[in-house]
Amino acid sequence: MAVAETVKRFLDQQAIRYELVPHPHTGSSHETAKAAHVPEDHIAKGVVVKDQIGYALVVIPADNRLEMEHLRKQLNRDLQLASEPEIGKLFSDCEIGAVPPLGVAYGVETFLDDSLTSLANLYFEAGDHDQLIHVNADDFATLLAGVRHGHYSHH
Repeated sequence: MAVAETVKRFLDQQAIRYELVPHPHTGSSHETAKAAHVPEDHIAKGVVVKDQIGYALVVIPADNRLEMEHLRKQLNRDLQLASEPEIGKLFSDCEIGAVPPLGVAYGVETFLDDSLTSLANLYFEAGDHDQLIHVNADDFATLLAGVRHGHYSHH
């Protein structure tokens, strides 16, 4: 599968220079990091949550776990994890489980974990389980400009 059309269009609209990092098909972020030979903490992973207001995407390092209770308190929202069918509808041009951290491109409210803002290089799902997109920190910041930051995850 190629880069998800929404992702490609968003990268092009923002004039982002990126590199595709192909890897053998994987089923988890941990496997992806090993297969692509990149540090797992440099992969930005999107976790889809929902409440009565709607859906949101929380972007965290792939080696971290979302702190759901902390997130609920910070945002004062009763958030729950979204189901795979719901995620499939939101990110319809992506394979299930290969959610890019670009909620903005999909019209989904996005929250960025601060632990990703200090990295020089970042990698994220291209919309499939066979390649990552590699960008520098400045370009990643451009892609997620205006989203809310906070501490939403832990090891």
